[in-house]
Amino acid sequence: MKHKSKGRQFKRDKAQRKSLMKHLSEAIILQEKITTTTAKAKELSSHVEKLVTVAKKQNLLAAKTIHRDLSDEASKKLLKDIATRYKTRKGGYTRVIKIGERKGDVAQMSVIEFV
Repeated sequence: MKHKSKGRQFKRDKAQRKSLMKHLSEAIILQEKITTTTAKAKELSSHVEKLVTVAKKQNLLAAKTIHRDLSDEASKKLLKDIATRYKTRKGGYTRVIKIGERKGDVAQMSVIEFV
């Protein structure tokens, strides 16, 4: 039975999933718009929104938590630019737009960006 299992597995083990989300999170924070598969974009959306919510608190614990999950450059940009931009917004910091299928393997592709 699959009780209390949430999140997508992407046919990867736990360490690989964690690494995938870390690198995708850094990419969207640094570039503010990336193209990926729809499943990864939907999973990344919830992951990034949690990071932005923590960053909005602007305290030492939030900075340490974010710095543990992201690189130096990405954590600085998240704390300085992105968190201050969404200070008054209560949620929904990202947008996922479907753009069609990838030519090679017909995977559904999406663009994820900050609102």
